[in-house]
Amino acid sequence: MKWQEQGELNCPIARSLAIFGDRWTLLIIRHCFLKIRRFDDFQKQLGVTRHVLAERLNRLVDARILEKVAYQDAPKRYEYRLTERGLALYPIILAISHWGNSWLNDQGEFASVSYIHKSCGQKTQTVMCCSACGEVLNARDMLPVFEDIQHSS
Repeated sequence: MKWQEQGELNCPIARSLAIFGDRWTLLIIRHCFLKIRRFDDFQKQLGVTRHVLAERLNRLVDARILEKVAYQDAPKRYEYRLTERGLALYPIILAISHWGNSWLNDQGEFASVSYIHKSCGQKTQTVMCCSACGEVLNARDMLPVFEDIQHSS
C-alpha cells in the first residue's frame, strides 16, 4: 500500500498519519507553535531541504492545518499560520513532548522541555482524562468501539 493511500483507510489514525506522519511534518507543526511562520525560518531552524519543506507545507495547507497569508507582494511571500484544525493538534504535540521527556532521556543527557500554563503560572503536563467521569485514561482501561457510518437520506 502506498503512503498516500493511508488517508483512505477506515482508521482515524491512518488517515491522520497520511497528513502528519513523517518526521518533518510534526516538526514543522511544532515550530508553528513556536511562532515560526516563514519558509526561510522553517528551513533555517529545521535544516530540511527546500524541496521537502515546500512539499510538507503544501500538504499542510491542502489539509487545512495551515493557511498561507501573504506578507509581501513583490516578490509574493507568505507566512504559514495554524488554522483551528491545526491548533487542535497542540495536545498531541504536548503528549509527544512529555513522552519523549519521560522515556527517551534516561541518562538526562538532553534538556527537558517544560510547559507553563499561563493562567496559573505553574508547570503542567498532558494528562488525558475521561470526558464523562474525569478518571485518568490508560490503555488497560480502554475499549475501542467501531461505530457504523451514518448516512443521511
